[in-house]
Amino acid sequence: MRILIVEDDTMLAEAIASALRQSAHVVTRAASGDEAERLLVPDAFDLVLLDLGLPRVDGFEVLRRMRERRVKVPVLVLTARDAPGDRVAGLDLGADDYLTKPFQLPELEARVRALIRRAHAIASSEIVHGPLKLDMAGRRLYCRGEPVELSARELAVVELFMLREGRVVTKQQIADHLYGWEEGSSSNTIEVFVYRLRRKLEPSGVDIRTVRGMGYLIDRPAA
Repeated sequence: MRILIVEDDTMLAEAIASALRQSAHVVTRAASGDEAERLLVPDAFDLVLLDLGLPRVDGFEVLRRMRERRVKVPVLVLTARDAPGDRVAGLDLGADDYLTKPFQLPELEARVRALIRRAHAIASSEIVHGPLKLDMAGRRLYCRGEPVELSARELAVVELFMLREGRVVTKQQIADHLYGWEEGSSSNTIEVFVYRLRRKLEPSGVDIRTVRGMGYLIDRPAA
């Protein structure tokens, strides 16, 4: 997923970003509240990790303003403030979860997966599509119980398609899902990428259909 980390502690932000990138997420960093506000436009991110003690504009104000602008992305607050009043204030302003520092990275990653599942109305960390089963926690794809060898980016795109089964995924959405703000990709690059992915999924019988002029689609499996 596309995740924005809003954290002014460089070492902590880099440690979180490294862990999330290993799970094939695309990570962008903001070191202040005003920088986060510039980045937080509708549909730019799938999840925000938001520190409260930020320079210039604090996390509470960032959260209040983004909800006023109807930016609906899930927000996980990360903060050293552990007073009940702070937790209540954050949740009332529109935060979806709250994690106090210090925390263990495995717990953070589990909460990230839980918020992504909640956003897509998925009850568990496994997504099943016909003969395919995606283990979001273990970052593996299985076909009829056998592992399918995929690169991290291939797995990220399969996850995107399976989360949006029955809905068209545009080339721009794939590019946003695969590449950070500093990277770019052409339409031809995405086409080649999808072609290679189709070849790997061919034994499963699952087809990534081209919807001309729109993008790609994995149909919902037949009942």
